[in-house]
Amino acid sequence: MKNQKIKIIFDRTEPERLDKYLVDLRIQELYSRSFIEKLIAEDRILVNNVPVKKSYQLETNDEIDLKLPDPEPKEVVPQDIPLHIIYEDDDLAIINKPAGMIVHPGFGNPDQTLVNAIMYHFGENLSTGREVNRPGIVHRLDRGTSGLMIIAKNDLIQSKISDLFAERRIRKTYLAVSTGVPEPLEDSIETCLTRSMSNPRKICVADEGKWALTHYRAIKLYHYFALLAIQLETGRMHQIRVHLAHVNYPILGDLLYNTRRYVHSIVPENMKRKVTELLTTKLLRQALHAWRLEFVHPLSGKLIDVQAPLPEDFIYCLEWLTRFFGTELDTQSIDSVLDRELKTKYDPREDI
Repeated sequence: MKNQKIKIIFDRTEPERLDKYLVDLRIQELYSRSFIEKLIAEDRILVNNVPVKKSYQLETNDEIDLKLPDPEPKEVVPQDIPLHIIYEDDDLAIINKPAGMIVHPGFGNPDQTLVNAIMYHFGENLSTGREVNRPGIVHRLDRGTSGLMIIAKNDLIQSKISDLFAERRIRKTYLAVSTGVPEPLEDSIETCLTRSMSNPRKICVADEGKWALTHYRAIKLYHYFALLAIQLETGRMHQIRVHLAHVNYPILGDLLYNTRRYVHSIVPENMKRKVTELLTTKLLRQALHAWRLEFVHPLSGKLIDVQAPLPEDFIYCLEWLTRFFGTELDTQSIDSVLDRELKTKYDPREDI
């Protein structure tokens, strides 16, 4: 990635120091205050196309342009990090990524990533990847999202799997806990998505963005919350998180597209403390899990249908919802709900 450029529109009403504002945004590429100060000193951060000092007071609608230096080339090293392998053959593996693990090295995250882990476990049996220092990586999950990822062991399978994604012949089912019970209980969300100009960490709905389509269905109901099964027609960055927030049912625990204040606003007064306890001690990320993958193996022709067990924090969240927000109209256990979902089979060969 050469000379990555980022544009930000300052949309706050009160003036604010440039360096403080950029630190507060918590953009991954701007990983420390000292790095931000270095960029300002090197005139790599301009305001309204003019070099400024770090103490510059930003005004509403100021345009901030950042030109990041090329990352210093570093060899990605194998690291003995535990991997939960769900499926494996000679050409690919499917792993269950834990929440909190970053997929590949980047600014401020040089190691302890999924790439470091698969390099240790699979050695040279990995594709070269679509980008430098990303062997085996075909698609991504956000850091705070857990669940299934396909790892390519050679360049041929990498190309074939990429084609399946492009042709929408890989069915991915996510599980998510929504803040609020969606109305209707089953629907599709279709918008265009692009990077936010006021916060580059966020994606927003905008006419000039890329087309995105999400299907959701409520599979278990609680008072004020719901467990959703979600399928994607497209794979845009943060797509599920942005789409559910767009229709005012943001994912519980999402620190970027939801707030504790919003969750408090929909629950009874006497439950606000319980919500705070959950979101500060148990559920420390978005309640989003890439649960199931279904596709035809592009080389063997075998129908692959795998699921990733729910992680402990997700299970705790669902048990917490049953305890405090359970409804007499929906007494099904989570196991029975997921067993019912597994009976819904999808055979991509029917689309060929």
